[in-house]
Amino acid sequence: MRKLMNKSVNASYKKLATTSLLVFLTACEVGPDYERPKIAMPDLNAKEEIAEFVANKWWSVFSDVTLNNLEERALKYNADMKIAIANVEMAAAMAGVAIADLFPSIKASGRGNRSLDSKNTRMGKMLTEGRNATDYSAGFDASYEIDFWGKYRRANEAARANLLSAKAGKEVALLAVTAGVAKAYFQLRSLEAKLAIAERTLKIREGTCAVYKSRFQNGYCSEFDYLRVQAEMASVKTTVLNLESGLAKAENALSVLIGANPREIVARRTAKSQAIERLRIPSTVPQGLPSDILARRPDVLIVEGQLIAANAEIGKARAAYFPSISLTGAYGFESMSLGRLFAGGSEMMNFGAGIYLPIFNGGKIRSLNKAAEANYRLMLAEYEKSIQNAFRDALDALISNRKTREIVISRTRQVNALKKSYAIAKRQKEVGLIGLIDLLDVERNLLGAEMELVEALQSQLNATVDLCKALGGGWKA
Repeated sequence: MRKLMNKSVNASYKKLATTSLLVFLTACEVGPDYERPKIAMPDLNAKEEIAEFVANKWWSVFSDVTLNNLEERALKYNADMKIAIANVEMAAAMAGVAIADLFPSIKASGRGNRSLDSKNTRMGKMLTEGRNATDYSAGFDASYEIDFWGKYRRANEAARANLLSAKAGKEVALLAVTAGVAKAYFQLRSLEAKLAIAERTLKIREGTCAVYKSRFQNGYCSEFDYLRVQAEMASVKTTVLNLESGLAKAENALSVLIGANPREIVARRTAKSQAIERLRIPSTVPQGLPSDILARRPDVLIVEGQLIAANAEIGKARAAYFPSISLTGAYGFESMSLGRLFAGGSEMMNFGAGIYLPIFNGGKIRSLNKAAEANYRLMLAEYEKSIQNAFRDALDALISNRKTREIVISRTRQVNALKKSYAIAKRQKEVGLIGLIDLLDVERNLLGAEMELVEALQSQLNATVDLCKALGGGWKA
């Protein structure tokens, strides 16, 4: 009895040891496990933190209905967004292919065959019965490569990392497209404002030119004064024509960004909205950088996904040094009669195992390993570069946002002062205290200052867009 118990215990130990060995071998993965590289980061205190991150519909901070509608349309119809979505779907499909390699491959098969042997052969002359032969078979074939060294698990890891990069690429495209739409829309509003200023000035110049033409024809002013007024009117007319041309091109560009069809592009019917000076600009803007900027920036996530994939490819390349063990098997039925194909005695099966071990391949495996390691170093450098660019972009955007606000204030003061100066100059001209040239100088300066104020407003709006983009999609104060 004791011998039987010892025998049973020893058998259990053998089974346990065999199972443990198989688990160990199956769990073994060659190559380094991924760890995020350690990079010297700035110390960001709590006062510099941004309260809550909002990546969805960041453009809503401008509170412009027309802009909101344009952005929503761009997300649906923009060609770059369609490309990014297709890339995500393709990466997801490839990740599914990589996962499938971890499981056995099972195929069903069936066959029917009828043959006729010749009488004029040695085999045909030996046949005593009919020369017709019929054969039917049906069954399943299975094959499986044991992933001892983690080759397929590393491939699956690389595929999932590539999927991560593709998803981040979609977010990069989303940010780029929505930022492009916002800037194109602000340019449109800016050109409209400039055109309105130029047309108003042109109307004043045309009236002045008509007055001086009459005075010149009646001998009340010199030809010099009349030609000077005429030249100033022509200068403003040129400005109007240039702005009309720029406005048409801006509408074309915006139409393409929102995915308009060719007929809509030709029609150029962009919905009108509030003037640029009435567009809402967020008053509360972050003063520092968020500590999780690396998790927010999709361009950084793209490169990190590529870095993870490159790290996994090292393990996949190293696994080529080790033997590949494959298991194959088949089970089915075979009979000369279709009616007895699945009857007793028709069963057939086979099982086999094979091993493949590279011995000499001219250094191919060594070269593939060196290539994988070099690619990892390349992606590591790209990752470090992407982090540097992320902080540079964010700092530049913060500075631009702060300075453009100051410029708008300064330009507004300049325009207000010139408007008062122009009103005074008109009264002085009417009573003869100053000449025409002095009035035209003040008028010209006012026109230039108003144009520059509109440009400053556009720059301030664009700086806000850049800040939203640099922070990975916006902020919530």
